[in-house]
Amino acid sequence: MSVSKKIRGSIEKASWIRKMFEEGALRKERYGPENVFDFSLGNPNLEPPAKVKAILKEVVSDNSLGMHRYMSNAGFVKTREAVADYLSDPNSLSFGPNDIVMTVGAGGALNVVLKTILNPGDEVIIPAPYFVEYDFYVDNYGGIPKTVNTNPDFSLDLLTIEGAIGPNTKAVLINNPNNPTGSVYGKDELTQVGQLLTQYSQRYGRLIYLISDEPYRKIIYNGLICPFIFDSYRESFLVTSFSKDLSLAGERIGYIAVHPLITDKDIIIEGLILCNRILGYVNAPALMQRLIPLVLEDSVDVTEYQRKRDILCKGLDAAGYTFTMPGGTFYLFPETPIPDDVAFVRSLQEENILTVPGSGFGGPGYFRIAYCVEDRTIERALPGFARVMEKYR
Repeated sequence: MSVSKKIRGSIEKASWIRKMFEEGALRKERYGPENVFDFSLGNPNLEPPAKVKAILKEVVSDNSLGMHRYMSNAGFVKTREAVADYLSDPNSLSFGPNDIVMTVGAGGALNVVLKTILNPGDEVIIPAPYFVEYDFYVDNYGGIPKTVNTNPDFSLDLLTIEGAIGPNTKAVLINNPNNPTGSVYGKDELTQVGQLLTQYSQRYGRLIYLISDEPYRKIIYNGLICPFIFDSYRESFLVTSFSKDLSLAGERIGYIAVHPLITDKDIIIEGLILCNRILGYVNAPALMQRLIPLVLEDSVDVTEYQRKRDILCKGLDAAGYTFTMPGGTFYLFPETPIPDDVAFVRSLQEENILTVPGSGFGGPGYFRIAYCVEDRTIERALPGFARVMEKYR
């Protein structure tokens, strides 16, 4: 067998978005791209801000010596200083460059953190629905993903999290704002999670970490605030990227921020830097690192995504769909009118509407719509959404 049994099983488990992508390619060829409504991928459709493009041109044109050489595996000091200053402003803590490791996107950052802290058999609690690749990231290092349900409105269920904590728990991994639900966890929720982890760290005599994955932090609506985790819990890591808020998904640039007072910080930072290297990332892309200090406060026009959300939600509400209005991201996670979310998504395919079943995110009975698409895609798909819902009434 050319592929390992483990990877073969992982391919089957992670196949939903890939299947939708392949189905979309076939349907676009058959019916024409303009007649296929692809909501399967969370690929930002807004262009990076003009400022980002202008600065990139300047960086690329810089003829200074050493522009493209290796640097510290943690990243350029000036870049880490800029990120540290950016984080110090909204938090009650003072971050320094040694609290930051630049990474190959948020996925790279999560892998670096998990490799650094996990021993084989350690458990990572993950509230569901969740980004399915978390399972694979945890498994990469011998960890065991342990999913727990959220409340009906997708807020954190503190009782289920507490019930899942045991002597092998090493971390709780959250995604805020959440993919696929668009839920934004509030300060009170995070503080209660921090209190739980403090209590059980003391009970079991071992540190339990809180890891927050935040690439959608700036994509929030209606005046909501996405709170930082650092005031809620000391033993914490923030991982993020600029893929969504600057529409730089293909450039793979992100960072890890460690709580400045985290226990055993020196060895943790050493571990993160080592793992950044030995996982094969080596360092974050140099050109992107030179860009980031100049655009930390910037983002795409989030009102564009909010407008798309509102068009979609208005149309689906009129068609009889049930959903929780997302507070952030560019995803909607409606309920399916039948228990079999896979069957419902296949019905949508017959209208050339491509979505992803909630089962692929640990949320059966729902489906995900990625509305980071052109307005006309949403508007032209709404009659098809309505026709499919009518079948099940």
